[in-house]
Amino acid sequence: MKANISTHNRGVTLIELTIVIGILILLASSTTIGFNIYQDWKKGLDAGEQIKAVYQAQKLYLADNPTVTVDSITADNLLEYLPDNMDAIPVITGLDGANYEINVNVSPPTIDTDFSGTPDDSLWDAGK
Repeated sequence: MKANISTHNRGVTLIELTIVIGILILLASSTTIGFNIYQDWKKGLDAGEQIKAVYQAQKLYLADNPTVTVDSITADNLLEYLPDNMDAIPVITGLDGANYEINVNVSPPTIDTDFSGTPDDSLWDAGK
């Protein structure tokens, strides 16, 4: 007589479980990294939109005041020309968390900082 012995185990081995957990951790971390990159991209997009809004306000102000030079424009001059959702010249928040003011008396408007660290390398030197 032969014994009826099953050779198929229905359980999960520790190695299989470890591999599945490792894959889940890898997916979770890549999602978090992707989300952080998206947040940085969104901050850059928002900053560009804010500078564009100030530039449009600057052009509208100069169209209404053709004798005014760009270097004499102040933030107060542009307030009524900003879009309806803005009640002041926006302040840009950088990826480092620092706040940067928009320089409105150059055209196009710029941020008063040079991220490259060298003021004459043509990187971030717009308006100079």
